[in-house]
Amino acid sequence: MRTAWAFVLLLLLGLLPLAARAHEASLGVLELREVRAGAFVGRWSMEPVIGGDRVQLRVPPHCHLALPELNCGDKGLVGTISIDNLGFNMSAVMIRIVPITGETRSYTLTSANPTATIAGTGQPNLQSWLDLAHTYVNFGIDHILLGADHLLFVFGLIWIVRGGWRLVETITMFTVGHSLSLAAAAFGLIGVPERPLNACIALSIVFIGVEIVREYRGETGLTSRYPWAVSLVFGLVHGIGFAGALSSLGIERRVLPAALLSFNIGVEIGQLGFVLLVLALMWAHRRLNAVLPRWGNLIPAYAIGTVAMFWFLGRLVRVFTQA
Repeated sequence: MRTAWAFVLLLLLGLLPLAARAHEASLGVLELREVRAGAFVGRWSMEPVIGGDRVQLRVPPHCHLALPELNCGDKGLVGTISIDNLGFNMSAVMIRIVPITGETRSYTLTSANPTATIAGTGQPNLQSWLDLAHTYVNFGIDHILLGADHLLFVFGLIWIVRGGWRLVETITMFTVGHSLSLAAAAFGLIGVPERPLNACIALSIVFIGVEIVREYRGETGLTSRYPWAVSLVFGLVHGIGFAGALSSLGIERRVLPAALLSFNIGVEIGQLGFVLLVLALMWAHRRLNAVLPRWGNLIPAYAIGTVAMFWFLGRLVRVFTQA
C-alpha cells in the first residue's frame, strides 16, 4: 500500500522549490488609459520580467503600439489582444482598460489563455465572458497544481482516511471550506496578511504529518476521529490562500463573481485530478501486490512533516523580514 504513497510523495517533493513562495504569484498589471478618442497611454503598475525577457503585448492590426502609447484610431481598441512570453515564473497579466467615458474593463491573461477579445465600450460581448471563464478556470488549475502545499495537505487527508464514503465526505468538506473562505476573502469580508497565512498553511501540513505518525503508532488522532471537521477548518485557511491569488489581480467587482466561480471550478478540477491520480496509484499498487518493509512505512510520513516544517520555518522568517 505504501509504495504508491511514496511515489506520489516524491512527485510532490519535486515541487519543493515552488511551494517555498507559494501563493505569492508573480503578476503583471498593465493599465491602458484613454487620453483622447482611440489613443491610450500604457503604464505597468507591476511590471513582469521572465528570465530577463519582458513579456510582449500584441494588439489588434489596426492599432499602433509604441509603449507607453497605443493608438487605435477611430475604430478604437477592439479586437484580439494577447501577451507573448508568459511562462513558468509568471502567473498572469492583468490588462486594465480605462476609457474616457464608460466603465473600466479588465482582462486577465495567463500562459494557458494568453489571448482576450475586447469589445467596444458599452457593447455586450458573450465572447468576453467566455474568455473570462476560460482564463480563470485555467488560472485555478495552474494555481492548485503548482501549489505543492495544498496538494500535500490533500495527500495527507487521503492517506489517513484511505477511501470509501469517508474520503468523499472529507474531500467535500475541504472543498466547502476553501470555497467559503475564498468567496469571503475575494469580496473583502475577511482579510489575513499573506505571509502569516502561508506560514499557517505550512503548519496545517505539519499537523497532518503528526497525525499520520500517530496513526502508525496505533493512536487515534483528531483527523482519524473527525476527518470532516479537520478538512473543513483547514479548508477555510487554505481558501484564504487561494483568494490571495485573485485579490492581487485587482479584478473589477462587476466581474468578480464570474471570475471567482471560474477560478474555483479550476481549483476543483485540479484537485479532483490529483485525488484520482492518487487513487489510481493505490489501485495499481494493490494489483501489483508490492510490499515494503514495515519500517519503510514511516519514511513518507516523516518526509511530509519535515518538508512542511521546512516551509513553515522559511515562511515564518519571511513574516519578520522584507525578503
